Amino acid sequence: MTRTVLESKSKTVVIGFDEPFCVIGERINPTGRKKLAAELEMGDFSTVERDAIEQVACGAMVLDVNSGAVFTNKMAEDPRYADNNFVEPTLMPQLIKCVQELVDVPLCIDSSVPGALEAGLESAEGRPLLNSVTGEEERLELVLPLVKKYNVPVVAISNDDTGISEDPEVRFAVAKKIVERAADFGIPAHDIVVDPLVMPVGAMASAGQQVFALVRRLRDELGVNTTCGASNVSFGLPNRHGVNAAFLPMAIGAGMTSAIMNPVRQVEMEAIKAANLLMNHDPNGGNWIGFSRVIDAVNEGATFAEASKAAQEAGAGRGGRRRRRA
Repeated sequence: MTRTVLESKSKTVVIGFDEPFCVIGERINPTGRKKLAAELEMGDFSTVERDAIEQVACGAMVLDVNSGAVFTNKMAEDPRYADNNFVEPTLMPQLIKCVQELVDVPLCIDSSVPGALEAGLESAEGRPLLNSVTGEEERLELVLPLVKKYNVPVVAISNDDTGISEDPEVRFAVAKKIVERAADFGIPAHDIVVDPLVMPVGAMASAGQQVFALVRRLRDELGVNTTCGASNVSFGLPNRHGVNAAFLPMAIGAGMTSAIMNPVRQVEMEAIKAANLLMNHDPNGGNWIGFSRVIDAVNEGATFAEASKAAQEAGAGRGGRRRRRA
């Protein structure tokens, strides 16, 4: 059975077909968050700290750390600050150090800049997930050697030099190509987590059906775990969280094993907890019962983040399993 093992300093998270759905918190990402990018430019990591603590309390088992920022104010002094290749290799280790000092969960090192990926790998404790490689030839040649060198799993995104295809057959072929090329480097299929690329259902009515079919094929034919940017499916629609909350259990039922998402959204997390119970990935319903106490506190007036943090402090909702010491 395919098991993708991630580790922090003292915790292990396993992504697998018979494991609870792995929630990868997406919030530590300055892309599209002008306030966060401006804070990071000033050396202010307070939002990163809050996001790290809050996401883990709400149920994130892994935290995605994305360094995709440009420093617009510093560009006047030095135009290199407009270049991600200049900013990110320095910013990524700072973000990782900040997060690791606050929470003990595995990390997902997220960048389009190979230098930032390697800087992150050098800074991360344990066995992080690398995000990401694509089917583009240049990207394969740059990223797969890092995956092999540091012995880490990697997210494989199903696009190549031709771009993102709307044809699910093409996206499957790209995923297969990445798995095969990884094998040439000695990287096993269980260390490849494929992102089949979720299209917005508002623009493509069959987007959900495509993903569910792709996930089944990826599991049955390639034997790989899967992930996605869960909120992509609802892009452009009203009441996006309702759509996401319906999509996630359906994806889980099709075999998807993880998602990069916002765990601070109650409706999505409730859907995932219920799906774990129904998929028999919640022994004796213990996690569902614990989560129900969080919902009770929300109904009494607490925010979801506050209730989740209180439950975590009381010993509930731990995001990972302790590694056994030799």
